[in-house]
Formats: sequence, structure tokens, C-alpha cells
Amino acid sequence: MNTRAPILGRFGFGYVAPAVLLVAGLLYAPFLWTAYLSFTRYDGLEPAQWIGVHNFGKLLDDPALLTSIRNTLLWVIGTMVLPVGLGLLVAVLSYDIKGGVWFRVPFLLPYALSGAGLAMVWSPILSHDGIANQLLGVDTAFLQDAPVNTLAMLLVWTWQQLGVNMLLFVVGLQSIPKEPIEAARLDGAGGWRLFRYVIWPLMRPLTAVVVGLALVAGLKTFDIVWVLTQGGPGRNSETLAVTMYKETFVASDYGYGSAVAVMLTVVTGLASYLYLKRQVAQ
Repeated sequence: MNTRAPILGRFGFGYVAPAVLLVAGLLYAPFLWTAYLSFTRYDGLEPAQWIGVHNFGKLLDDPALLTSIRNTLLWVIGTMVLPVGLGLLVAVLSYDIKGGVWFRVPFLLPYALSGAGLAMVWSPILSHDGIANQLLGVDTAFLQDAPVNTLAMLLVWTWQQLGVNMLLFVVGLQSIPKEPIEAARLDGAGGWRLFRYVIWPLMRPLTAVVVGLALVAGLKTFDIVWVLTQGGPGRNSETLAVTMYKETFVASDYGYGSAVAVMLTVVTGLASYLYLKRQVAQ
């Protein structure tokens, strides 16, 4: 008689309890604490004072927040279009050709850099007297004028993220069955028609994942912006994540910074839910 299954059924929660407690301790508890602080006035020194929804009302009257929202939207659109689109293009062009593996290597190398390291590499290039202006023969303040600074940082982000998106699409291309492609070629399909009507529909599940990851990455952009501009000049290149950091750790307004963090979490969760719901419905 097999008694193993009843024993596992009775004590099964004990096996997963450590992982559940770890997740609760590292993710849920800090978020609940942050949510509580968003309803308080707290500078990290004096005891927190409950002030209700005052911090959220302050959000609506803060002109810097509108700038952060605008820049965050630019990041979301940019990360969903540039790294994903160019990664797909490189993957398709290098797929099933001789030497395609070596063609992809230069696109993968930048991904080895961290966001902060990437920003340090590009900072002297994009500075006012940097290499970019000298090579292009222009006098553009790539990191000073808005929204040029956000677009310049998006190009830097694309340079890093293109490779990993390309790799994901290559894996997707390699997982496609050969039979539909060969049948389409026998019917005379090739080039754009083959990609549009055969390859692209078969890659739809993977594309949904790649675009979803880009959506979340765009919403929480922080490191590149912080190292290159610190949200400036002034506050014209801030994203929501940078605003949260500056209000919390620079201005020591933990209550208001927590309100921004809660808003960012809600926006990210809602955007992810709506995107996944739309993908499931299709």
C-alpha cells in the first residue's frame, strides 16, 4: 500500500512554507510597509505621523510628476519598439544563413554591462564636448535638452538590450517547425510574405513575452537615467523610479517617496495585467 501520497498531502505545505515565508518577507512585507508610509509624514528620523491621503493629493499638484510620467511613457514606448523591433530584425536577417552565429556576437556583448556601467561608458560620448558631437559635426546637448536627453538614453538602452531580444527571437525561430515554412516556400511564399503570414504568427507567444518584459523594464527605468543625468538638468529627464528615489533618499521625504513608489507599483501591475489579458483574449 502506497502511503506516500497521503503523507505528502497532509504535510505538503511544510515543504513549500520556507519559500512562501521568504517571498513574503522579501516582497510583500516591504511593500506593505511602503504602503503604510505613503499615508504618513516621515523623514527617517522622527516617528512617522499619519496624514492620510495628503501625499497622494500632493502627487496631483506636483509639476515634476507630470514630467516623470511623460518621460516614463517615452521609455515604455521606446523599449517596446526599438530594442524589440531591432532585435527581431537582426534575428530574422541572421537566421538560417552561413556565419549567422558570428554575426550576432557583437550585438550580445553590450548586454554583459550593467546599467550603471553602460551609462559610464556612454557619458563621455554624449557629453556636450564628447565624441558624438565631434563625429557628427554638431553642437547638440544630448544630455541637457528635453526630450532629446531621454531619446539619447533610449538609444543607449537599445544598444544594450537589442542583443538579448535578438537571442530570444533566435530561440523562437529555431523552435518553429520546419514543415509549415517548407510548405509555404513550395507554394511560392518568400521574403516578407513568408515572414508575415507564416513565421510571425508562429512566433506570437514568444513575442508577447518579449514585449511584456520590455513594458515592465520601461516602467521601472532607473539606473541609466540616474548615472547619466540624475534626472536633470533640473528635473526634465526624471522617470517615476528616479522621482521615487530622489524624494525618498535625497530629499528624505519617505512618505511622499513611498506614495510615488505605490503609484509606480500600481501602474506597473495594472499595465501588466491589461497587457496579459489582451494577449490571452487574442
